[in-house]
Amino acid sequence: MGFIPFTFIDFIDIILVALIMYWIYRMTKGTNAPYILSGIIAIYLLWVVVKALNMELLSSILGQLISVGTIALIIVFQPELRRFLQVIGMRQKQFDFITRIFTSASDSVQTNITPIVTACCEMAQVKTGALIVIGQQSDLALIKEGGIIIDANVSTSLLENIFFKNAPLHDGAVVIEGDKVAAAKCILPVTQSAVPKSYGTRHRAAIGMSEISDAIIIVVSEETGSISIAQGGQLHRNIDPSHLQQTLHRYMAINNRPRAKKEVEQ
Repeated sequence: MGFIPFTFIDFIDIILVALIMYWIYRMTKGTNAPYILSGIIAIYLLWVVVKALNMELLSSILGQLISVGTIALIIVFQPELRRFLQVIGMRQKQFDFITRIFTSASDSVQTNITPIVTACCEMAQVKTGALIVIGQQSDLALIKEGGIIIDANVSTSLLENIFFKNAPLHDGAVVIEGDKVAAAKCILPVTQSAVPKSYGTRHRAAIGMSEISDAIIIVVSEETGSISIAQGGQLHRNIDPSHLQQTLHRYMAINNRPRAKKEVEQ
């Protein structure tokens, strides 16, 4: 009896499966997904044992549960699967032409960042916390649906009133698309990546949002009044207010340039 043949293709196959499993682990780390997977594996092992013991009734019941397992997995892991596919789509910039097909050029309105910059600088001076999402090409419909629709022209006074500490809409993020404040009090996905413990909830949410979209997210810290920008999964902290407008223009230029590097020098 000879050994099972092992080729270079088999080696590549094992490496790819290992990478996929590690990626799934990274994507689900910090969620309830590992516990659910453990339960599914336990049910499957129980089914194997029951089937081996010829326990027909229990085997049939467990078999029916496993037969619809694919649909159940899609339902249970819907948030994780959506985030997983969004991350893949964001990283495959060679397929940007698909986004352009569904995004009409007439629908694209350049965002006037001057009132945004003014509002952020004034809020930073009085340490008013803020979280602002400036939409680019990615569809932010799901994020907007979770908040309160505003649909008003972007202005400094509007942003400052939304994030005023006693205002009913201050908790959450503001989504800006084109020249409109589309929605407020929006909930952003928090990053599952390892970040410094000094990062607050707003900073983690900004990074998480930048991981699943090409949006530019501005954070004004309530504790220190510092201004940060998240884009492409990276966070640029402690931006000088006098350079904020220039920095935003640079981010927008990088974002609109195909296959450009997303890194910004710290």
